[in-house]
Amino acid sequence: MTYSGTHQGEAPSEDASRSELIEVARAWLEDDPDERTREELTGIIARVEEGDDVARAELLDRFSGMLEFGTAGLRGRLGAGPNRMCRSVVIRAAAGLIAYLTESVDSPLVAVGHDARYNSDVFARDTCGVVLGMGGRAVWLPRPLPTPVLAFAVRRLGAQAGVMVTASHNPPEDNGYKVYLGDGSQIVSPVDVEIARRIARVETVADVPRSSEGWSVADESLVDDYIARAVSVLDPATPRDISVVHTALHGVGTETIQRAFAEAGFAELLPVASQAQPDPAFPTVSFPNPEEPGAMDAALELAEQTGPDLVIANDPDADRCAVAIPGPGGWRMLRGDEVGALIGAHIIARGVPDGAVFANSIVSSRLLGAMASAAGIAHEETLTGFKWISRVEGLRYGYEEALGYCVDPDGVRDKDGITAALLIAEQAAVLKSEGRALSDVLDDLARAHGVYHTDSFSVRVEDLSLIERIMARLREDPPTDIGGITVERIDDLARGDGGLPPTDGLRYLLSDRTRIIVRPSGTEPKVKIYCEVIEPVADDLAGARKHAVSRMSAVRETMEGLTSLEGPDASDRAAIEESTATAETTEERHDP
Repeated sequence: MTYSGTHQGEAPSEDASRSELIEVARAWLEDDPDERTREELTGIIARVEEGDDVARAELLDRFSGMLEFGTAGLRGRLGAGPNRMCRSVVIRAAAGLIAYLTESVDSPLVAVGHDARYNSDVFARDTCGVVLGMGGRAVWLPRPLPTPVLAFAVRRLGAQAGVMVTASHNPPEDNGYKVYLGDGSQIVSPVDVEIARRIARVETVADVPRSSEGWSVADESLVDDYIARAVSVLDPATPRDISVVHTALHGVGTETIQRAFAEAGFAELLPVASQAQPDPAFPTVSFPNPEEPGAMDAALELAEQTGPDLVIANDPDADRCAVAIPGPGGWRMLRGDEVGALIGAHIIARGVPDGAVFANSIVSSRLLGAMASAAGIAHEETLTGFKWISRVEGLRYGYEEALGYCVDPDGVRDKDGITAALLIAEQAAVLKSEGRALSDVLDDLARAHGVYHTDSFSVRVEDLSLIERIMARLREDPPTDIGGITVERIDDLARGDGGLPPTDGLRYLLSDRTRIIVRPSGTEPKVKIYCEVIEPVADDLAGARKHAVSRMSAVRETMEGLTSLEGPDASDRAAIEESTATAETTEERHDP
Protein backbone atom coordinates (compact mmCIF):
# COMPACT_ATOMS: atom_id res chain seq x y z
CA MET A 1 0.00 0.00 0.00
CA THR A 2 1.29 3.51 -0.83
CA TYR A 3 0.14 6.93 0.28
CA SER A 4 -0.98 8.77 -2.86
CA GLY A 5 -0.44 12.23 -1.42
CA THR A 6 -3.65 13.70 -2.85
CA HIS A 7 -6.64 14.88 -0.91
CA GLN A 8 -8.77 12.43 -2.90
CA GLY A 9 -6.30 9.55 -2.50
CA GLU A 10 -5.73 7.40 0.54
CA ALA A 11 -5.77 10.08 3.20
CA PRO A 12 -7.80 8.68 6.10
CA SER A 13 -11.21 10.14 6.92
CA GLU A 14 -12.17 11.57 10.30
CA ASP A 15 -14.00 8.38 11.20
CA ALA A 16 -11.27 6.03 10.01
CA SER A 17 -10.68 3.09 12.32
CA ARG A 18 -7.50 2.87 14.33
CA SER A 19 -6.22 0.04 12.16
CA GLU A 20 -6.95 1.95 8.94
CA LEU A 21 -5.14 5.02 10.23
CA ILE A 22 -2.14 2.98 11.33
CA GLU A 23 -2.01 1.18 7.98
CA VAL A 24 -1.81 4.47 6.09
CA ALA A 25 0.82 5.82 8.48
CA ARG A 26 2.97 2.70 8.18
CA ALA A 27 2.84 2.92 4.38
CA TRP A 28 4.24 6.44 4.61
CA LEU A 29 6.78 5.36 7.22
CA GLU A 30 8.21 2.65 4.96
CA ASP A 31 8.90 5.26 2.26
CA ASP A 32 10.32 7.97 4.56
CA PRO A 33 14.03 8.59 3.79
CA ASP A 34 14.74 10.48 7.02
CA GLU A 35 15.74 8.65 10.17
CA ARG A 36 14.53 11.38 12.52
CA THR A 37 11.03 11.64 11.09
CA ARG A 38 10.78 7.84 10.92
CA GLU A 39 11.57 7.68 14.61
CA GLU A 40 9.06 10.46 15.34
CA LEU A 41 6.28 8.76 13.37
CA THR A 42 7.06 5.34 14.87
CA GLY A 43 6.54 6.79 18.33
CA ILE A 44 3.17 8.33 17.43
CA ILE A 45 1.98 5.08 15.83
CA ALA A 46 2.95 3.17 18.99
CA ARG A 47 0.88 5.55 21.13
CA VAL A 48 -2.11 5.14 18.81
CA GLU A 49 -1.80 1.36 19.08
CA GLU A 50 -1.94 1.76 22.86
CA GLY A 51 -5.25 3.62 22.53
CA ASP A 52 -3.99 7.18 23.05
CA ASP A 53 -6.73 9.45 21.65
CA VAL A 54 -4.44 12.52 21.61
CA ALA A 55 -1.94 10.61 19.48
CA ARG A 56 -4.75 9.47 17.18
CA ALA A 57 -5.84 13.07 16.62
CA GLU A 58 -2.23 14.04 15.98
CA LEU A 59 -1.77 11.23 13.46
CA LEU A 60 -5.04 12.08 11.75
CA ASP A 61 -3.92 15.69 11.35
CA ARG A 62 -0.56 14.67 9.91
CA PHE A 63 -2.33 12.46 7.35
CA SER A 64 -5.28 14.72 6.54
CA GLY A 65 -3.79 15.28 3.07
CA MET A 66 -0.57 16.31 1.37
CA LEU A 67 0.71 19.75 2.38
CA GLU A 68 -0.80 21.85 -0.38
CA PHE A 69 1.45 23.30 -3.07
CA GLY A 70 0.21 26.68 -4.27
CA THR A 71 1.32 30.14 -5.32
CA ALA A 72 3.36 30.41 -2.12
CA GLY A 73 4.96 27.02 -2.80
CA LEU A 74 4.87 25.08 0.46
CA ARG A 75 4.76 26.25 4.05
CA GLY A 76 3.93 24.35 7.19
CA ARG A 77 5.06 22.84 10.46
CA LEU A 78 8.13 20.62 10.49
CA GLY A 79 7.51 16.96 11.24
CA ALA A 80 6.71 13.51 9.93
CA GLY A 81 3.77 12.95 7.61
CA PRO A 82 2.34 14.33 4.37
CA ASN A 83 0.75 17.36 6.07
CA ARG A 84 4.12 18.52 7.44
CA MET A 85 7.33 20.01 6.05
CA CYS A 86 9.62 17.01 5.82
CA ARG A 87 12.07 15.45 3.39
CA SER A 88 9.40 13.21 1.85
CA VAL A 89 7.21 16.21 1.00
CA VAL A 90 10.14 18.30 -0.25
CA ILE A 91 11.47 15.52 -2.49
CA ARG A 92 8.02 15.14 -4.04
CA ALA A 93 7.78 18.91 -4.54
CA ALA A 94 11.20 19.02 -6.20
CA ALA A 95 10.21 16.12 -8.45
CA GLY A 96 7.04 17.93 -9.50
CA LEU A 97 8.95 21.12 -10.23
CA ILE A 98 11.67 19.49 -12.34
CA ALA A 99 9.10 17.35 -14.17
CA TYR A 100 7.26 20.54 -15.11
CA LEU A 101 10.46 22.26 -16.26
CA THR A 102 11.84 19.35 -18.31
CA GLU A 103 8.69 19.22 -20.41
CA SER A 104 9.73 22.48 -22.07
CA VAL A 105 13.49 22.78 -21.43
CA ASP A 106 16.29 20.25 -21.82
CA SER A 107 18.45 20.05 -18.69
CA PRO A 108 16.90 23.07 -16.93
CA LEU A 109 19.00 25.05 -14.46
CA VAL A 110 17.56 25.58 -10.96
CA ALA A 111 19.08 28.01 -8.45
CA VAL A 112 18.64 26.82 -4.85
CA GLY A 113 18.98 28.92 -1.71
CA HIS A 114 18.10 28.48 1.94
CA ASP A 115 17.93 30.37 5.21
CA ALA A 116 19.12 29.13 8.62
CA ARG A 117 15.93 27.49 9.86
CA TYR A 118 15.80 23.91 11.04
CA ASN A 119 16.32 21.54 8.09
CA SER A 120 16.61 24.34 5.51
CA ASP A 121 20.00 23.06 4.34
CA VAL A 122 18.69 19.48 4.27
CA PHE A 123 15.73 20.44 2.09
CA ALA A 124 18.02 22.45 -0.20
CA ARG A 125 20.37 19.48 -0.61
CA ASP A 126 17.45 17.17 -1.41
CA THR A 127 16.22 19.62 -4.01
CA CYS A 128 19.63 19.74 -5.70
CA GLY A 129 19.76 15.94 -5.66
CA VAL A 130 16.34 15.56 -7.29
CA VAL A 131 17.10 18.20 -9.93
CA LEU A 132 20.25 16.35 -10.98
CA GLY A 133 18.68 12.92 -10.68
CA MET A 134 15.86 13.91 -13.03
CA GLY A 135 18.08 15.41 -15.69
CA GLY A 136 18.45 19.03 -14.63
CA ARG A 137 21.30 21.20 -13.34
CA ALA A 138 21.43 22.86 -9.93
CA VAL A 139 23.39 25.76 -8.48
CA TRP A 140 23.36 25.95 -4.68
CA LEU A 141 23.98 29.35 -3.09
CA PRO A 142 27.22 29.29 -1.05
CA ARG A 143 25.65 29.58 2.43
CA PRO A 144 22.44 30.67 4.23
CA LEU A 145 21.49 33.95 2.55
CA PRO A 146 18.52 36.34 2.31
CA THR A 147 15.65 35.48 -0.01
CA PRO A 148 16.34 38.55 -2.24
CA VAL A 149 19.76 37.12 -3.06
CA LEU A 150 18.11 33.97 -4.41
CA ALA A 151 15.57 36.01 -6.39
CA PHE A 152 18.47 38.01 -7.84
CA ALA A 153 20.46 34.84 -8.58
CA VAL A 154 17.71 33.29 -10.70
CA ARG A 155 18.05 36.01 -13.34
CA ARG A 156 21.78 36.58 -12.83
CA LEU A 157 22.51 32.90 -13.53
CA GLY A 158 19.96 32.56 -16.32
CA ALA A 159 18.17 29.79 -14.42
CA GLN A 160 14.81 28.43 -15.50
CA ALA A 161 13.61 28.37 -11.87
CA GLY A 162 14.67 29.08 -8.33
CA VAL A 163 13.87 27.48 -4.98
CA MET A 164 14.27 29.27 -1.66
CA VAL A 165 13.87 27.14 1.45
CA THR A 166 12.46 29.55 4.02
CA ALA A 167 9.40 30.17 6.14
CA SER A 168 10.10 33.91 6.24
CA HIS A 169 8.73 35.28 9.53
CA ASN A 170 6.79 32.19 10.63
CA PRO A 171 7.38 30.58 14.06
CA PRO A 172 10.51 28.43 14.57
CA GLU A 173 8.63 25.14 14.19
CA ASP A 174 7.76 26.00 10.55
CA ASN A 175 9.60 25.88 7.27
CA GLY A 176 8.70 26.52 3.65
CA TYR A 177 9.56 26.08 0.00
CA LYS A 178 9.29 29.16 -2.21
CA VAL A 179 9.47 28.73 -6.01
CA TYR A 180 10.49 31.32 -8.60
CA LEU A 181 10.27 31.20 -12.38
CA GLY A 182 13.11 32.12 -14.71
CA ASP A 183 12.03 35.77 -14.86
CA GLY A 184 12.80 36.05 -11.14
CA SER A 185 9.17 36.30 -10.04
CA GLN A 186 7.21 33.96 -7.81
CA ILE A 187 4.99 31.36 -9.43
CA VAL A 188 1.31 32.10 -9.98
CA SER A 189 -1.59 30.15 -11.38
CA PRO A 190 -1.72 28.13 -13.59
CA VAL A 191 1.96 27.21 -13.06
CA ASP A 192 1.34 26.28 -9.43
CA VAL A 193 -1.50 23.98 -10.49
CA GLU A 194 0.64 22.34 -13.16
CA ILE A 195 3.46 21.70 -10.69
CA ALA A 196 0.99 20.39 -8.10
CA ARG A 197 -0.39 17.91 -10.66
CA ARG A 198 3.07 16.52 -11.24
CA ILE A 199 3.72 16.31 -7.50
CA ALA A 200 0.55 14.23 -7.15
CA ARG A 201 1.88 11.74 -9.69
CA VAL A 202 4.77 10.77 -7.40
CA GLU A 203 3.69 7.44 -5.92
CA THR A 204 6.65 6.97 -3.59
CA VAL A 205 9.79 8.88 -2.66
CA ALA A 206 11.75 5.77 -3.57
CA ASP A 207 10.60 6.28 -7.17
CA VAL A 208 12.24 9.72 -7.38
CA PRO A 209 15.76 9.62 -8.87
CA ARG A 210 18.23 11.51 -6.67
CA SER A 211 21.92 12.26 -6.96
CA SER A 212 24.12 12.57 -3.89
CA GLU A 213 26.53 14.97 -5.60
CA GLY A 214 27.21 16.76 -8.86
CA TRP A 215 25.55 20.12 -8.34
CA SER A 216 27.64 23.27 -8.34
CA VAL A 217 28.00 25.81 -5.55
CA ALA A 218 27.73 29.43 -6.56
CA ASP A 219 30.83 31.54 -6.23
CA GLU A 220 30.94 34.35 -3.66
CA SER A 221 31.02 36.75 -6.61
CA LEU A 222 27.27 36.17 -6.91
CA VAL A 223 26.77 37.76 -3.49
CA ASP A 224 29.15 40.56 -4.49
CA ASP A 225 27.04 41.18 -7.59
CA TYR A 226 23.86 41.31 -5.53
CA ILE A 227 25.37 43.84 -3.11
CA ALA A 228 26.67 45.99 -5.97
CA ARG A 229 23.20 45.95 -7.53
CA ALA A 230 21.58 46.80 -4.20
CA VAL A 231 23.87 49.78 -3.65
CA SER A 232 23.06 51.02 -7.16
CA VAL A 233 19.54 51.99 -6.05
CA LEU A 234 21.10 54.99 -4.27
CA ASP A 235 22.21 58.33 -5.66
CA PRO A 236 25.99 58.47 -5.13
CA ALA A 237 25.78 62.22 -4.48
CA THR A 238 23.35 62.07 -1.55
CA PRO A 239 24.44 62.44 2.11
CA ARG A 240 25.34 59.40 4.20
CA ASP A 241 25.51 61.06 7.64
CA ILE A 242 23.08 58.90 9.57
CA SER A 243 23.28 56.34 12.37
CA VAL A 244 21.11 53.23 12.30
CA VAL A 245 20.31 50.48 14.79
CA HIS A 246 19.63 47.19 13.00
CA THR A 247 18.16 43.85 13.98
CA ALA A 248 18.01 40.72 11.86
CA LEU A 249 15.65 38.98 14.35
CA HIS A 250 17.95 35.93 14.44
CA GLY A 251 17.76 35.63 10.65
CA VAL A 252 20.27 35.66 7.82
CA GLY A 253 20.28 39.37 6.98
CA THR A 254 23.07 40.81 9.17
CA GLU A 255 26.14 40.14 7.03
CA THR A 256 24.52 41.11 3.73
CA ILE A 257 22.96 44.36 4.94
CA GLN A 258 26.11 45.35 6.83
CA ARG A 259 28.13 44.92 3.65
CA ALA A 260 25.59 46.83 1.57
CA PHE A 261 25.53 49.78 3.97
CA ALA A 262 29.32 49.85 4.18
CA GLU A 263 29.77 49.79 0.40
CA ALA A 264 27.16 52.53 0.07
CA GLY A 265 29.23 54.76 2.38
CA PHE A 266 27.08 54.68 5.49
CA ALA A 267 28.52 54.26 8.96
CA GLU A 268 28.51 50.72 10.34
CA LEU A 269 25.07 49.65 11.48
CA LEU A 270 24.61 49.26 15.24
CA PRO A 271 23.49 45.62 15.55
CA VAL A 272 21.27 44.19 18.24
CA ALA A 273 23.92 41.70 19.34
CA SER A 274 21.46 39.18 20.82
CA GLN A 275 19.61 38.94 17.48
CA ALA A 276 22.39 39.47 14.94
CA GLN A 277 23.39 35.86 14.31
CA PRO A 278 21.16 33.22 12.68
CA ASP A 279 19.43 31.03 15.24
CA PRO A 280 16.55 28.75 14.18
CA ALA A 281 15.17 28.76 17.74
CA PHE A 282 14.57 32.56 17.65
CA PRO A 283 15.28 32.64 21.40
CA THR A 284 14.55 36.32 22.14
CA VAL A 285 11.24 36.65 20.27
CA SER A 286 8.04 34.64 20.48
CA PHE A 287 7.24 35.39 16.85
CA PRO A 288 10.05 36.63 14.52
CA ASN A 289 7.94 39.20 12.69
CA PRO A 290 8.70 42.94 13.16
CA GLU A 291 4.95 43.62 13.15
CA GLU A 292 4.30 41.41 16.17
CA PRO A 293 4.17 42.90 19.68
CA GLY A 294 7.49 42.52 21.47
CA ALA A 295 9.55 41.57 18.42
CA MET A 296 11.18 45.01 18.27
CA ASP A 297 11.71 45.52 21.99
CA ALA A 298 15.44 44.76 21.97
CA ALA A 299 16.07 47.06 18.99
CA LEU A 300 14.11 49.91 20.53
CA GLU A 301 15.87 49.46 23.86
CA LEU A 302 19.23 49.72 22.08
CA ALA A 303 17.98 52.85 20.33
CA GLU A 304 17.05 54.40 23.66
CA GLN A 305 20.60 53.72 24.87
CA THR A 306 22.50 54.87 21.77
CA GLY A 307 20.32 57.61 20.24
CA PRO A 308 20.52 56.72 16.52
CA ASP A 309 18.62 58.52 13.77
CA LEU A 310 16.74 55.41 12.72
CA VAL A 311 15.94 51.80 13.64
CA ILE A 312 15.69 49.25 10.85
CA ALA A 313 14.62 45.63 11.17
CA ASN A 314 14.58 42.77 8.71
CA ASP A 315 12.53 39.63 9.11
CA PRO A 316 14.50 36.34 9.28
CA ASP A 317 14.93 35.95 5.50
CA ALA A 318 15.45 39.71 5.03
CA ASP A 319 12.84 40.27 2.35
CA ARG A 320 10.85 42.62 4.61
CA CYS A 321 11.91 45.90 6.17
CA ALA A 322 10.51 47.62 9.26
CA VAL A 323 11.38 51.13 10.42
CA ALA A 324 11.13 53.02 13.72
CA ILE A 325 11.69 56.74 14.17
CA PRO A 326 12.28 58.94 17.23
CA GLY A 327 9.54 61.25 18.39
CA PRO A 328 8.67 63.53 21.28
CA GLY A 329 7.19 60.63 23.23
CA GLY A 330 9.79 57.98 22.40
CA TRP A 331 10.47 55.63 19.56
CA ARG A 332 7.58 54.88 17.22
CA MET A 333 7.24 51.99 14.79
CA LEU A 334 6.12 53.07 11.35
CA ARG A 335 3.50 50.90 9.76
CA GLY A 336 4.01 49.29 6.40
CA ASP A 337 1.78 51.80 4.63
CA GLU A 338 3.76 54.69 6.08
CA VAL A 339 7.08 53.26 4.94
CA GLY A 340 5.49 52.51 1.57
CA ALA A 341 4.43 56.13 1.18
CA LEU A 342 7.81 57.44 2.36
CA ILE A 343 9.77 55.35 -0.14
CA GLY A 344 7.31 56.34 -2.85
CA ALA A 345 7.81 60.02 -2.03
CA HIS A 346 11.59 59.60 -2.13
CA ILE A 347 11.48 57.87 -5.52
CA ILE A 348 9.19 60.59 -6.92
CA ALA A 349 11.49 63.32 -5.59
CA ARG A 350 14.47 61.71 -7.35
CA GLY A 351 12.59 61.53 -10.65
CA VAL A 352 10.66 58.79 -12.40
CA PRO A 353 11.09 57.94 -16.10
CA ASP A 354 8.23 58.13 -18.57
CA GLY A 355 6.12 55.00 -18.69
CA ALA A 356 6.98 53.95 -15.16
CA VAL A 357 4.27 52.42 -13.00
CA PHE A 358 3.72 52.36 -9.23
CA ALA A 359 1.73 49.50 -7.71
CA ASN A 360 0.48 48.18 -4.40
CA SER A 361 -1.83 45.43 -3.24
CA ILE A 362 -5.53 46.08 -2.70
CA VAL A 363 -5.20 45.75 1.08
CA SER A 364 -2.55 48.49 1.18
CA SER A 365 -3.32 52.19 1.52
CA ARG A 366 -4.63 54.15 -1.45
CA LEU A 367 -2.24 56.99 -0.60
CA LEU A 368 0.42 55.78 -3.05
CA GLY A 369 -2.16 55.95 -5.83
CA ALA A 370 -3.00 59.54 -4.89
CA MET A 371 0.69 60.45 -4.82
CA ALA A 372 1.28 58.83 -8.21
CA SER A 373 -1.72 60.60 -9.74
CA ALA A 374 -0.50 63.99 -8.51
CA ALA A 375 2.94 63.28 -9.99
CA GLY A 376 1.57 62.06 -13.33
CA ILE A 377 2.68 58.47 -12.72
CA ALA A 378 0.55 55.46 -13.66
CA HIS A 379 -0.62 53.35 -10.74
CA GLU A 380 -2.13 49.87 -10.43
CA GLU A 381 -3.71 47.86 -7.64
CA THR A 382 -3.06 44.12 -7.51
CA LEU A 383 -4.10 41.14 -5.47
CA THR A 384 -2.18 40.55 -2.26
CA GLY A 385 1.37 39.29 -2.67
CA PHE A 386 4.45 40.12 -4.68
CA LYS A 387 3.71 37.33 -7.10
CA TRP A 388 1.15 39.81 -8.45
CA ILE A 389 2.86 43.14 -7.75
CA SER A 390 6.07 42.08 -9.51
CA ARG A 391 4.16 41.25 -12.68
CA VAL A 392 2.84 44.77 -13.25
CA GLU A 393 4.06 45.90 -16.66
CA GLY A 394 6.52 48.78 -16.41
CA LEU A 395 6.80 48.51 -12.62
CA ARG A 396 9.13 51.07 -11.08
CA TYR A 397 8.06 50.66 -7.45
CA GLY A 398 5.65 48.37 -5.66
CA TYR A 399 4.79 47.63 -2.06
CA GLU A 400 2.37 45.89 0.25
CA GLU A 401 1.37 46.90 3.75
CA ALA A 402 2.99 43.81 5.33
CA LEU A 403 6.43 45.48 5.19
CA GLY A 404 7.27 44.38 1.63
CA TYR A 405 8.90 46.79 -0.86
CA CYS A 406 10.21 46.27 -4.39
CA VAL A 407 12.38 49.27 -5.26
CA ASP A 408 14.50 47.71 -8.03
CA PRO A 409 12.35 45.35 -10.12
CA ASP A 410 15.07 45.03 -12.77
CA GLY A 411 17.39 43.63 -10.11
CA VAL A 412 15.08 41.74 -7.75
CA ARG A 413 11.55 41.09 -8.96
CA ASP A 414 10.25 40.54 -5.46
CA LYS A 415 10.18 42.32 -2.12
CA ASP A 416 13.66 43.11 -0.85
CA GLY A 417 14.28 44.29 2.70
CA ILE A 418 17.89 45.26 2.04
CA THR A 419 17.35 47.66 -0.87
CA ALA A 420 14.34 49.10 0.95
CA ALA A 421 16.52 49.72 4.00
CA LEU A 422 19.14 51.46 1.88
CA LEU A 423 16.56 53.78 0.33
CA ILE A 424 14.86 54.71 3.60
CA ALA A 425 18.30 55.40 5.13
CA GLU A 426 19.22 57.59 2.15
CA GLN A 427 15.95 59.48 2.48
CA ALA A 428 16.48 60.02 6.21
CA ALA A 429 20.05 61.23 5.60
CA VAL A 430 18.92 63.73 2.95
CA LEU A 431 16.21 65.04 5.26
CA LYS A 432 18.67 65.26 8.16
CA SER A 433 20.96 67.46 6.03
CA GLU A 434 17.98 69.76 5.49
CA GLY A 435 17.05 69.86 9.17
CA ARG A 436 13.99 67.69 8.58
CA ALA A 437 12.90 64.13 9.38
CA LEU A 438 10.77 61.32 7.99
CA SER A 439 7.86 62.46 10.17
CA ASP A 440 7.92 65.81 8.34
CA VAL A 441 7.38 64.01 5.03
CA LEU A 442 4.42 62.12 6.50
CA ASP A 443 2.97 65.47 7.56
CA ASP A 444 3.57 66.92 4.08
CA LEU A 445 1.80 63.98 2.46
CA ALA A 446 -1.19 64.32 4.80
CA ARG A 447 -1.53 68.02 4.03
CA ALA A 448 -1.28 67.39 0.30
CA HIS A 449 -3.53 64.34 0.00
CA GLY A 450 -5.41 63.99 3.28
CA VAL A 451 -5.00 61.67 6.24
CA TYR A 452 -5.08 58.06 5.03
CA HIS A 453 -5.73 56.17 8.25
CA THR A 454 -5.60 52.38 8.06
CA ASP A 455 -6.42 49.71 10.61
CA SER A 456 -6.63 45.94 10.43
CA PHE A 457 -7.59 43.05 12.67
CA SER A 458 -8.03 39.30 12.34
CA VAL A 459 -10.55 36.74 13.49
CA ARG A 460 -8.58 33.58 14.26
CA VAL A 461 -10.42 30.25 14.27
CA GLU A 462 -9.69 26.68 15.28
CA ASP A 463 -12.23 25.18 12.90
CA LEU A 464 -11.52 26.21 9.28
CA SER A 465 -15.19 25.73 8.35
CA LEU A 466 -15.94 28.81 10.45
CA ILE A 467 -14.06 30.93 7.91
CA GLU A 468 -16.44 29.72 5.21
CA ARG A 469 -19.36 30.51 7.53
CA ILE A 470 -18.21 34.10 8.07
CA MET A 471 -17.69 34.71 4.36
CA ALA A 472 -21.00 33.08 3.45
CA ARG A 473 -22.89 35.19 6.00
CA LEU A 474 -21.39 38.40 4.64
CA ARG A 475 -22.38 37.44 1.10
CA GLU A 476 -25.90 36.32 2.02
CA ASP A 477 -26.70 39.30 4.24
CA PRO A 478 -24.63 42.26 2.99
CA PRO A 479 -24.57 45.39 5.18
CA THR A 480 -26.19 48.58 3.92
CA ASP A 481 -24.13 50.81 6.18
CA ILE A 482 -20.90 50.47 8.15
CA GLY A 483 -20.10 52.78 11.04
CA GLY A 484 -23.24 54.76 10.18
CA ILE A 485 -22.04 55.45 6.61
CA THR A 486 -23.85 54.14 3.53
CA VAL A 487 -22.26 51.26 1.62
CA GLU A 488 -22.20 52.43 -2.00
CA ARG A 489 -20.62 49.36 -3.58
CA ILE A 490 -19.66 45.80 -2.69
CA ASP A 491 -17.13 43.94 -4.83
CA ASP A 492 -17.15 40.18 -4.53
CA LEU A 493 -13.53 39.44 -5.35
CA ALA A 494 -14.33 35.75 -5.83
CA ARG A 495 -16.28 36.76 -8.96
CA GLY A 496 -13.47 38.94 -10.23
CA ASP A 497 -15.33 42.17 -9.39
CA GLY A 498 -13.11 45.20 -9.74
CA GLY A 499 -11.19 43.74 -12.69
CA LEU A 500 -8.82 41.58 -10.62
CA PRO A 501 -8.22 37.82 -10.91
CA PRO A 502 -10.76 35.93 -8.77
CA THR A 503 -9.81 35.46 -5.12
CA ASP A 504 -11.91 34.86 -2.03
CA GLY A 505 -12.71 38.23 -0.50
CA LEU A 506 -15.14 41.14 -0.26
CA ARG A 507 -14.46 44.85 -0.75
CA TYR A 508 -16.82 47.52 0.63
CA LEU A 509 -16.71 51.11 -0.63
CA LEU A 510 -18.62 53.65 1.47
CA SER A 511 -20.06 57.01 0.51
CA ASP A 512 -17.36 58.90 2.47
CA ARG A 513 -14.53 57.05 0.59
CA THR A 514 -13.96 54.56 3.42
CA ARG A 515 -12.82 51.15 2.17
CA ILE A 516 -13.00 47.78 3.92
CA ILE A 517 -11.66 44.45 2.64
CA VAL A 518 -12.45 41.08 4.22
CA ARG A 519 -10.52 38.01 3.10
CA PRO A 520 -9.37 34.66 4.47
CA SER A 521 -5.65 34.48 5.18
CA GLY A 522 -3.66 32.47 2.69
CA THR A 523 -1.28 31.04 5.29
CA GLU A 524 -3.06 31.03 8.66
CA PRO A 525 -6.47 29.92 10.03
CA LYS A 526 -8.05 33.35 10.23
CA VAL A 527 -10.12 35.97 8.44
CA LYS A 528 -8.37 39.32 7.96
CA ILE A 529 -10.16 42.65 7.88
CA TYR A 530 -8.49 45.78 6.45
CA CYS A 531 -10.06 49.21 6.90
CA GLU A 532 -9.11 52.65 5.58
CA VAL A 533 -10.68 56.07 6.05
CA ILE A 534 -9.59 59.23 4.24
CA GLU A 535 -9.91 62.50 6.14
CA PRO A 536 -9.40 65.82 4.29
CA VAL A 537 -7.00 68.30 5.86
CA ALA A 538 -7.73 72.02 5.86
CA ASP A 539 -5.63 73.94 8.36
CA ASP A 540 -5.71 71.62 11.37
CA LEU A 541 -3.68 68.45 10.70
CA ALA A 542 -3.88 67.25 14.31
CA GLY A 543 -7.65 67.73 14.28
CA ALA A 544 -7.98 65.83 11.01
CA ARG A 545 -6.01 62.93 12.42
CA LYS A 546 -8.16 62.88 15.53
CA HIS A 547 -11.32 62.82 13.45
CA ALA A 548 -9.94 60.01 11.30
CA VAL A 549 -9.37 57.94 14.45
CA SER A 550 -12.97 58.57 15.53
CA ARG A 551 -14.34 57.51 12.16
CA MET A 552 -12.17 54.39 12.16
CA SER A 553 -13.41 53.45 15.61
CA ALA A 554 -17.00 53.35 14.34
CA VAL A 555 -16.00 51.35 11.25
CA ARG A 556 -14.07 48.83 13.27
CA GLU A 557 -16.85 48.35 15.79
CA THR A 558 -19.28 47.52 12.98
CA MET A 559 -16.87 45.17 11.24
CA GLU A 560 -16.08 43.31 14.46
CA GLY A 561 -19.79 42.65 14.80
CA LEU A 562 -20.23 41.58 11.19
CA THR A 563 -17.32 39.13 11.33
CA SER A 564 -18.02 37.69 14.78
CA LEU A 565 -19.07 34.08 15.21
CA GLU A 566 -22.58 33.44 16.39
CA GLY A 567 -23.39 31.06 19.20
CA PRO A 568 -22.69 30.81 22.95
CA ASP A 569 -19.38 29.01 22.46
CA ALA A 570 -18.07 31.31 19.73
CA SER A 571 -15.48 32.82 22.04
CA ASP A 572 -13.94 29.40 22.52
CA ARG A 573 -13.39 28.94 18.79
CA ALA A 574 -12.28 32.32 17.55
CA ALA A 575 -10.41 35.34 18.76
CA ILE A 576 -10.13 38.86 17.43
CA GLU A 577 -6.47 39.72 17.19
CA GLU A 578 -5.02 43.10 18.04
CA SER A 579 -5.35 46.06 15.73
CA THR A 580 -2.50 47.06 13.46
CA ALA A 581 -3.60 50.66 13.13
CA THR A 582 -1.12 52.90 11.37
CA ALA A 583 1.02 54.97 13.67
CA GLU A 584 0.23 58.01 11.53
CA THR A 585 -2.86 58.53 13.65
CA THR A 586 -2.36 56.12 16.52
CA GLU A 587 1.07 56.69 18.00
CA GLU A 588 2.49 53.59 19.62
CA ARG A 589 5.26 54.37 22.06
CA HIS A 590 8.10 52.22 23.28
CA ASP A 591 8.45 52.37 27.04
CA PRO A 592 12.01 51.20 27.85
